[in-house]
Amino acid sequence: MATIVNGTVLIPALNGTLINPNDCAIGVCSLEYAQIEYVPTYGGNLTYCIIFSVILLAQMGLVWRYRTWGFFIGMFCGLLLEVLGYAGRITLSGSPFNFDQFVLYLVCLTIGPAFLTASIYLCLGRIVIVYGKNISRFSPRFYTITFVICDFISLLLQAVGGALAATQDATDPSRTGVNVMIAGLAFQVVSLTIFIALSMEFAYRAYKARESELNFDFFDLRKRTMFRMLPYAIAVATITIYIRCVFRVAELKDGFGGKLANDQTAFMILEGPMIIIATVVLTICHPGIAFGSAPSWAAANWTWKKNSEGDPNHIRMVSVETATPSMADSEITEVPDKKIHV
Repeated sequence: MATIVNGTVLIPALNGTLINPNDCAIGVCSLEYAQIEYVPTYGGNLTYCIIFSVILLAQMGLVWRYRTWGFFIGMFCGLLLEVLGYAGRITLSGSPFNFDQFVLYLVCLTIGPAFLTASIYLCLGRIVIVYGKNISRFSPRFYTITFVICDFISLLLQAVGGALAATQDATDPSRTGVNVMIAGLAFQVVSLTIFIALSMEFAYRAYKARESELNFDFFDLRKRTMFRMLPYAIAVATITIYIRCVFRVAELKDGFGGKLANDQTAFMILEGPMIIIATVVLTICHPGIAFGSAPSWAAANWTWKKNSEGDPNHIRMVSVETATPSMADSEITEVPDKKIHV
């Protein structure tokens, strides 16, 4: 238990003496006074850090090739935060009493996936355009703007909670920062749930639609194997991020001192690997690869301007049997034994 001597907070060392918390180290103080009540595995966190660094480099190469800048910004920010977060955990493996590195790991790994989901939301709008806006319940603009705004709110709450955690007393943490972070994570879970539901509803509409109802401009693109894999990649990435967010809500529910928050096995299974799976599938089935070229990706973008006359990019295919006769063919004057075409 901490003791205040002459206005200075002191804690008991393993040898029974009272020392300043800043002087704690492994073998000097009990892990009860550490930021997390276990020593993070060096090898495991280093492995995760390297994996995310490699994926980040791959994403940088892909954006240079396909110019998918909107998608890249979210992926870059999310992956960079994952690298920084695991770098903080690597430092904690040597000094679990370091409050600054604890905050670095906590904030970066908490808010990082919010940037990744923003990239996912951008993809849905383009997929809607490729299949046809007329078969969608909502416009691609609605999907993108609505969920990116939800993502921003979630990110803001998580960042504010992290900031509060960073400014609180390391020896006497309050619940304020934790509660705000939980609110942000819970909001992200809700928005992801709605996103999953609406995505499944659109997928069902696209599956039931006849080819004549789809956007003919992207007829060839829809036949590409990699493009057909993109919705599955997005589904896998969304579900794994969803699992991770649910875990983090449960983890922080009882605060930093809770049982789940100090369960290294659960963290190493339900945090890092979930985000690794999400970013790997979004790299293998990168939208640039799925669309085949930078022009195809750009062509599937939506605009802010509404078109009251319908979708200008949609060309409805009409069969010869049901086609409306042209004016020239319909204007026929019948005379005995002859048909004169006017």
